[in-house]
Amino acid sequence: MADLLAGPKVTLSPVLAVAPVLAGAATRNPRVPLVVGAVAAVTAALLAAFVDVALPFSIHVASLITIVAASLASSASVALVASRERELFHVRNVAEAAQRALLRPPPERIGRLRIAVRYAAAAAESRIGGDLYEVAETPYGIRVLLGDAQGHGLSAVETASDVLGAFRAGSRIVADLAQLADRMDRIQASHAMPERFVTALLLELPRDGPAKFVNCGHPFPLLRRAGRVVELEPPQTAPPLGLRRLVGGRYRTGLFEPRRGDLLLLHTDGISEARDHADRFYPLAERLAALRASAPEDVLDLLLADVRRWAENGLTDDA
Repeated sequence: MADLLAGPKVTLSPVLAVAPVLAGAATRNPRVPLVVGAVAAVTAALLAAFVDVALPFSIHVASLITIVAASLASSASVALVASRERELFHVRNVAEAAQRALLRPPPERIGRLRIAVRYAAAAAESRIGGDLYEVAETPYGIRVLLGDAQGHGLSAVETASDVLGAFRAGSRIVADLAQLADRMDRIQASHAMPERFVTALLLELPRDGPAKFVNCGHPFPLLRRAGRVVELEPPQTAPPLGLRRLVGGRYRTGLFEPRRGDLLLLHTDGISEARDHADRFYPLAERLAALRASAPEDVLDLLLADVRRWAENGLTDDA
């Protein structure tokens, strides 16, 4: 209609080249721009034959070439994007399967100890992270590992695999918890690139005597006792696993006396560093103290729901 109103000496057929481009932007099927381009080309040919007859033939040819080129380019672009999305989807599925295989669910109870684990992804597109955990019954008591490997994706899963393997192999044969951390640090340093590291917390709950822990650059665990929450600070600051030979330091064992009714929360920085709209950190210790729940699984579910409400824009890291 616009071409008819413009008169025989003016053609709008080159504008038809926009149609396959717009179609390509609205679809993930590479055939759609070709179909739309074919319709546009036929329309341009009809305009040339019956409406814009006064215009030079070269103008009509140029319009058709433009439409065909736009259709092919749009189709190729859609095909490339679709191919990359399929590849990314495949890689993500492989990484998620590897992560699920690595992070075996721990038993809900070992003796008098009740255990619960929750993993919260920051976002659907970045749900493959380096968070790791393990619970093992050993000759020295129950040993627990919680860690956070630097990065995301397959590289983080690979790093987590190295650390989990080192813990599983060493937790039953290395008597001293600090020596176990040192062994894991050496193994991680030998396997990884210099920029890959893992913050970790090692915990040992013997059958008798005080509980032990070694903190390798990880957020402090929180101990709730009789409604009060305290941080278990390490006796000495120590580097993450894989960095000790670069930054120095040593791993030392901290002690605390567990009591009946205690609740010990091990967490990653995805919780403690969650921010609200005013850029304030989530007050984890305060919220943990305010909870009336005592069952570990209930405590974790309530905390996760609360931190999601706090971080209105979503979690920026796995928790």
